[in-house]
Amino acid sequence: MSRPMFEHAALVGIGLIGSSISHAMRRKGLAGTITGSARTKATVDTALKLGLIERGYASAAEAVKGADLVILSVPVGACRALAAEIAPHLRQGAIVTDVGSVKAAVVRDIAPHVPKGVHFVPGHPIAGTEQSGPEAGFAELFDNRWTILTPEPGTDKAAVEKLKAFWMALGAKVEIMTPEHHDMVLAVTSHLPHLIAYNIVNTAEHLERVTDSEVIKFSAGGFRDFTRIAASDPTMWRDVFLNNRDAVLEMLGRFSEDLTALQRAIRFGDGDTLFRLFTEARRVRRGIIEAGQDTAAPDFGRQHKADGDVPQPSGKSARK
Repeated sequence: MSRPMFEHAALVGIGLIGSSISHAMRRKGLAGTITGSARTKATVDTALKLGLIERGYASAAEAVKGADLVILSVPVGACRALAAEIAPHLRQGAIVTDVGSVKAAVVRDIAPHVPKGVHFVPGHPIAGTEQSGPEAGFAELFDNRWTILTPEPGTDKAAVEKLKAFWMALGAKVEIMTPEHHDMVLAVTSHLPHLIAYNIVNTAEHLERVTDSEVIKFSAGGFRDFTRIAASDPTMWRDVFLNNRDAVLEMLGRFSEDLTALQRAIRFGDGDTLFRLFTEARRVRRGIIEAGQDTAAPDFGRQHKADGDVPQPSGKSARK
C-alpha cells in the first residue's frame, strides 16, 4: 500500500468546501489522518458523525498541531485573526493553503503571520453550490473544475508542485496566476454575477405592484436561477465584496456602461444591436459547455420530479 500524499491534513472550517475536500481526500487516500475545527461545536460534532474528520477540536490551533497540510476553509474576513492564532502551532515544512474567492486580501492578511519554514500557497477551487454546512459536501465537487493557486514570488517550488498535485488528485485542473489577476478574473466570472443576483432578487422582493406569491409562483428560468445564486452564504459573500472592492467596482462600472447601451437599444427600438449582443452572449454560453464547465442538458441539467412539480436545481451543477 502506497503512503498517502500527506501524513496529517487539518481542515479549519468544515462547510461545503471543507467537507468536500475531506470526501475527495478519502476517496483517493491522500491523507493518513484528517483533523478539523469549526466555529461551532455542532459543526464539529456533525463532521465527526459523518466521518469527515477523525479528531475534532474547538480551536484551530489544536487542529493544526502536527499537520503537514493545513487548509483554511473560512470566510476571507476571518483569515487574519485565524492566521495569527495558528501561527505558533504550525509544523516546520507544512503547507498552508486556503480556498477563498479573493486572493490579494488573503495574501495580505495571512502571509505576515506564516513562520519561516512553513510554506503558504493561497488557493481557490472554482467550485461550489448554494448549499452550506458539513452535510453539503461531496467528493465529486472538484472533478473537472479549475483550482487557481496564487503563490508569492520566492515560494518553495516543491511545495507549490505538491499542492498542485494534491488538487489534481482531488479531480481538479490547476492554473497558477498572481493574486491580483485572480481577483480581476473572479470579479467578472463570479463576484459581479452574485452581486447582480442579490440585487435583482431584492428588486423583485420590493416591487409594490407585484406580490411575493406572484414572484414565487411565476418564477421563470431566469429569475429562478438568480434566486439559486442569491441563496449562497451571506457571510462569505459579504467578505468577498469587502475584500475585492477595487476589482468589483471596476467591473461594476463596466457593467453599468454596457447596461446603459442595452437601455438605449430598447428605448430606440434598435433590434439589430439587441440581436448582436444576445448572439455574442449565447456564444459565450456555448463555449462554457464545450469546455466541460457545465452541461447542455435541458433546463441546465436539473433533476425533474416524476410528479411534474417545478424542477429543483441540482446541487452539483451550481457553481461558484
